Amino acid sequence: MEAGVHFGHLTRKWNPKMAEYIYMENNGIHIIDLNKTLSCLEEASFAIRNIVRSGRKVMFVATKKQAKDIVTQEATRLNMPYVTERWLGGMLTNFATIRKSLKKLAQIEKMTKDDSFENLTKKEKLMLSRERNKLTKQLGGISDLNRLPAALFVIDVKREHIAVAEAQKLNIPVFAMVDTNSDPSDIDFPIPANDDAFKSISIITAYLGRAIEEALQERKKDKEESSQKKEEEEKRKVDEALHEA
Repeated sequence: MEAGVHFGHLTRKWNPKMAEYIYMENNGIHIIDLNKTLSCLEEASFAIRNIVRSGRKVMFVATKKQAKDIVTQEATRLNMPYVTERWLGGMLTNFATIRKSLKKLAQIEKMTKDDSFENLTKKEKLMLSRERNKLTKQLGGISDLNRLPAALFVIDVKREHIAVAEAQKLNIPVFAMVDTNSDPSDIDFPIPANDDAFKSISIITAYLGRAIEEALQERKKDKEESSQKKEEEEKRKVDEALHEA
């Protein structure tokens, strides 16, 4: 409540499909049922934890001004891909073309650090720098992505409808903050919440971020235990072979 997660939109702007998540109306504004928000958050964090623990990536998507910095910071901290500039059509459905652009960005990055860059003319250097800046702005958040993400975390599904549609087409589950003017029926894991306020976006993103962080730590622990078991098994085999000899 302190973060204002319960504040929805004006009643005249509501989507009737959000009715089950609305607690009441107050001064012409819909109030979101925070019990439903908590329940949906727990369900979403459980599912997202399983995805991350299996070693797959979750792409964060938020191009609205008040969400950009929050998402960039959290996704970078967790080493997850993110999109905070304009969503490029086909970013998921035409991923092969996006990968070509990512390779081009990597080549330019490599070239600028190479001695050959100094041998280029002033005009060529300028053109390369412009191209790099453009690609970095559009694709910097997904520069390490070499395959499709396993899930999307979206803030404001109405604004990011193209990203949601592409994910649906490819059967990629979508986790999303849905406000009272949104359609939750297309979202696999809807989280009813105010998607306009900085504090509201921050608290929901941080909650899912912690779930992802825990899953990453669990995965690391699983790998260490698996590696230890493998070493012990190999040692046992060597001991048996020596004993037989």
